[in-house]
Amino acid sequence: MSTSPVIWAITVAVILGLLAFDYFFHIRTAHAPTLREAALWSSVYVGAAVLFGVVVLLLGGTEMGGQYFAGFITEKALSVDNLFVFLVILSSFRVPREDQQKVLLFGIVFALVARTVFIFLGVALIDAFSWIFYLFGAILLLTAGQLLKPNHGEGEADNVVVRLARKFLRTSAHYDGDRLFTVENGRRVLTPMLLVMVAIGGTDMLFALDSIPAIFGLTQNAYVVFTATAFSLMGLRQLFFLLDGLLDRLIYLSYGLAAILAFIGAKLVLHALHENTLPFINGGQAVPVFEVTTGLSLAVIVAVLAVTVVASLVSPAGKAQTAINNARRHAENYLDLGYTADPAERERIYRGLLDEERAILAMDKRYRDKAKDVDAIRAKVRAAHARHEQYLRSEA
Repeated sequence: MSTSPVIWAITVAVILGLLAFDYFFHIRTAHAPTLREAALWSSVYVGAAVLFGVVVLLLGGTEMGGQYFAGFITEKALSVDNLFVFLVILSSFRVPREDQQKVLLFGIVFALVARTVFIFLGVALIDAFSWIFYLFGAILLLTAGQLLKPNHGEGEADNVVVRLARKFLRTSAHYDGDRLFTVENGRRVLTPMLLVMVAIGGTDMLFALDSIPAIFGLTQNAYVVFTATAFSLMGLRQLFFLLDGLLDRLIYLSYGLAAILAFIGAKLVLHALHENTLPFINGGQAVPVFEVTTGLSLAVIVAVLAVTVVASLVSPAGKAQTAINNARRHAENYLDLGYTADPAERERIYRGLLDEERAILAMDKRYRDKAKDVDAIRAKVRAAHARHEQYLRSEA
């Protein structure tokens, strides 16, 4: 089904309107969103994505609607995995919690622009070279292998672009609210906020390399690819604050995503064989192989994600790892409270640390003792308690 330029224009206008609404009504005034606010707006954006999918289903037919939902669910799951890296970046740069929304919105806009470029480039490549599906399939299979590595999600925020920016540009060591530039010793310099955005933008480019081939493995309809990708990014900012503290709990998410990407990669290779024109494969003739339907793709994606999430949530090891990682993060944040101007942040972080400690003590000792760097984490927690005692004495 072809999509008219009018439908394209209306769709793009709606997406730009949602981004503008997000900025002017939520981001412009820096604040740390409450759990209720994050949950409400996450539901609104997911609801809008589902409603759009229903419209596609009614107007475009079952096949097109199924492709949209399969693409949306896959891209949303990949976006959640990307939040792990965003968390590393925000923590590494010590971004004040009240300013994190602006950084995340920039990341969403940059990701949307980067993915749009990759989408139309992918469409052009598919039209010109049918063998490109072999390449897309190989990319997804390699990405699936990368997701199985033990250190997945622990990447460095200080990438090469950030290092070059620090080396050749004048940068400040301190934030000035959410400003990108500030004046220091009479000179105009960059703030760490701009460096954070550079780091987010750089990682978005890498994410697009596995995100776009994945959705092209489900549909080659440019309109479906674009809308599924765009709606998967909408609400990602709110989802970050909603899942913050629960991200570590999804200890099997990488395995589930690896299975999904490997499945889509295999599907792409099968499709490439079915459309084969390479002379060294079957004499340049199509290979009669099984082709995976959209319905089967959607069923596999939903089933794998459901099993992954449920297994992560009920796993005692997952609960222990989550609590210990959260305790470490709360302790590190408490020991470095100089980065924020929010007076309530100290109490929020310390209360979170106490909650995680109570949860850890209630767990089986064999699970909590298996955590990575557990002795170092305990030392940080003790240091945070000592700092809090010192703070209480100074306030008395």
